[in-house]
Formats: sequence, C-alpha cells, structure tokens
Amino acid sequence: MSDRVYPPVIALAKASFRLLSMRITVEGAEHVPTSGGAVLASNHISYLDFIFAGFGAWPSRRLVRFMAKKEIFDNRYAGPLMRGMHHIPVDREAGLSSYKAALAALKGGEVVGVFPEATIDQSFTVKDIKSGAARLAATTGVPLIPMALWGTQRFWTKGRPRRLLQRNIPVTILVGEPMHPGRRDKQEDVAAELRLRMKALLDRAQAEYPDKPRGPEDSWWMPAHLGGSAPLPQSIEEDEDD
Repeated sequence: MSDRVYPPVIALAKASFRLLSMRITVEGAEHVPTSGGAVLASNHISYLDFIFAGFGAWPSRRLVRFMAKKEIFDNRYAGPLMRGMHHIPVDREAGLSSYKAALAALKGGEVVGVFPEATIDQSFTVKDIKSGAARLAATTGVPLIPMALWGTQRFWTKGRPRRLLQRNIPVTILVGEPMHPGRRDKQEDVAAELRLRMKALLDRAQAEYPDKPRGPEDSWWMPAHLGGSAPLPQSIEEDEDD
C-alpha cells in the first residue's frame, strides 16, 4: 500500500507537538506488533484522538488505518487527507461495506484503529462499547489492543470551543496488553472485557495526570467522579434519547 500522504502528516504533527511544548507520555507501545494485523481500540474524548492514538503506535513504526464516519471523508479539506492515509469510511446506513474494508485491511497486515464507543464521550469516562472491534479481531485472528487517551479533550472536544494553540498541555497515551479473542468467544463477553481494560487504563491515566483544573471554570475537562464538572454518563444518555 502506497503511503505518500501519511508520513508527511506524521512529521507535521510531531513538529506541532514540539512547537506547542506538548508533554506527551506514551506507555505500553511495545504491545503494538511491528508486523501483521491488529485492532487498536481507544476511548474517544476529542476530535483529535486519531492523531494521538496513531502516535501511540508510531514507536512500532505502524501506520494505523482508522475507521471514521463518512462525513469526514466528504469534507473538502479533510477528505483528501483521510483517503490519502487509507483510513476507512463508516457509513452508518451501509455498515457492511466498511466492515468488509476493515477485514481486508487486517488480512493485509494493517493495524486498524477503532473507537468502540462510536462517539465522543462528554463524560470523559468509558461508555458502553460496540462489539465491532471484538468481532473484527476474532474473525481475522489478530490481537485486540486496548488503549486510553487523556488530555486530548483540552484541545478540542464536543460542545467546547477549539483551543488548539495551548502550550505545555500534558497528553497521556497508554497501550494495554493485547487480547486474543477467538471465533467461539461470545462477542458481548469480549467487548465487556475490552471495556474493563480500557477503563482501567483511563483510570490510571487520570490518576497520574500531572495537571489539575485551575478553578471551577476550568473543571469542565475532569469527570464528575473526580470532582470535575463534566456531565454524568447517565445525563448524556438521557439527552441522546430525547
């Protein structure tokens, strides 16, 4: 697969990290295999998560093909970049085609990135997740790798203004040990275990994060159970149901 677009994008991202004096911590990157297919499953708290989740695989020199909603590919600016990096469009009205594309990528030895919560979680916890990541890994026999991101929501998240030029912001990227689901495993059980592992990684990232909110007005980026003012998970679910 030709990758003329992806390496320059990575170089630009790394240069931006340096210019912004971003404090990035990556742990567990050795769990991303240096060859062969894998499914990388991350929590989702920011519009920039694909950049940082991909960065977590870079120590293994892997380029992650993310499954992302079709609307991004339709954008006149983002679309050419997404296609050039061979990401996988997800059309919710025609999900089978994106699933087949992800299967083909995995069988071709690619790392496929998935956000199994399916949307940005404004509570900054780990919501109930979809079973698609587990199904992809089990069908192709590749490892399923949990990941947690923290700090990315401070740059740009749902319902908040963009603050892309902040300096000295810490970002934590934790990669967990691979899971190896089989075809006979119940997808719901694998998804439940994946969620537990993602939650444990996120809990650790939050507990060890070096920054604290500067006051009540800055507490929006912390989850309620840690004293922040982010909405409770159940209140978000109720709003989505209305």
